[in-house]
Amino acid sequence: MENKHSGTGNDNATGTATKEVSFLNRIDLSSPDIHQSVSLLKQACLDCGFFYVINHGISEELMEEVFEQNKKFFELPLSEKMKVLRNEKHRGYTPLFDELLDPDNQVHGDYKEGYYIGVEVPEDDPKAEKPFYGPNVWPSDDILPGWRHTMEKYYLEALEVARAIVRIIALALDLEADFFDKPEILGQPLALLRLLKYPGQISDPSNGVYGAGAHTDYGLITLLSTDDVYGLQICKDKYAQPRVWEFIAPLKGAFIVNLGDMLERWSNCLFKSTLHRVLGNGQERYSIAYFVEPSFDCLVECLPTCKSEKNPPKFPPVIYGDYLGQRYKDTHIDLNVYNKLQS
Repeated sequence: MENKHSGTGNDNATGTATKEVSFLNRIDLSSPDIHQSVSLLKQACLDCGFFYVINHGISEELMEEVFEQNKKFFELPLSEKMKVLRNEKHRGYTPLFDELLDPDNQVHGDYKEGYYIGVEVPEDDPKAEKPFYGPNVWPSDDILPGWRHTMEKYYLEALEVARAIVRIIALALDLEADFFDKPEILGQPLALLRLLKYPGQISDPSNGVYGAGAHTDYGLITLLSTDDVYGLQICKDKYAQPRVWEFIAPLKGAFIVNLGDMLERWSNCLFKSTLHRVLGNGQERYSIAYFVEPSFDCLVECLPTCKSEKNPPKFPPVIYGDYLGQRYKDTHIDLNVYNKLQS
C-alpha cells in the first residue's frame, strides 16, 4: 500500500516520537472459527486495543453512498451547515474547533468538522427528557435528497456489526456471549454516529496544532470507517515518556475498531482504552465514527471474571450517562458561544 504519511519523526515540544505503521489483527466476522476470532481479538485487546473488522456484512455500495453523502454535506456553504448546528442533545453540525480533546497540548480546538446522529427518540417520548436522547437534526431534503435515509440505514446496520463484535469481546472476557446484550447495556444503547471531515491542513504537534488531539474514546467500542488518506495514530502506552505514536493504515472495506473507557473499567484494565489522535498531512480526509455506548442508566462496574482477591476493582462503579455527559461538557464549546456569534 502506498504510504501517504510523514514517516518517522519527533514532536519536539510535546516530548513524543512518531514511528511507522502499526500492524493490526484482522477479525473476520464471516469466519465460522469462533475460537480463532476470540483469540485474535483478545490478543489485539491486550496489545493495543485496536483491530480491523472485515467481512462485516455492510455492502460496499452502502459504504460508498455514506461517504458520498458525507462529502456532500461538508461541501455545503457554512451558512447552510450552521442551520443544523449541534444542539444540547448533541445532534447536528460541529464547526471547526468545536471540540478540544487535549487542552494541555493544543493551542485551539480540533481542526475538523463533524455531524452527530444519535438514536431517534420522539420529543413526546419520556426518554427524550434525558441527555443524549431526542429527535435527530437533519439537513433539508430539498438540499440533500436521500441523505437522511442513507444515514439512518447505515446507523442501524453498523449497530448490528457492533453487537457481533461485542459478543466476541464477551467471550474473550470469559463471559456468556450475550452478556452485553442486556437491556441495561446494549438493549437501548446510546450509539452515536459522527461524520467527520478534516480539511487539507498540515498538523504541527510542536506548535499544538492537530486534526484531533490525543484522547481515548468514552464508551464500549468505536467503529471507524475512513477513506484512504493516512492521519490516525495510536499510542500503545499512554504513560511512556516519550510517547511513541504509530500510524494506522486505512483498509478498504474494513472497520478500524478500538476499545473505549467503559470497557477498560469493566475489564479492570485487562483491556485498554488506547490513546489516539489525528494528524493532517495537507490532504482532505473523510471518516465516519460510530461510537457504541451503553444505555444512559447503565451501571458500569468491574466484571466478575476480571477481579479477584489479589486483583480488586480499580475503579468505583459509575452511571454511564453521568460519565458521558461530563466528558462532552469538558471537550465541547459551550453552545452559548454560538448564540452570541449569531445574535
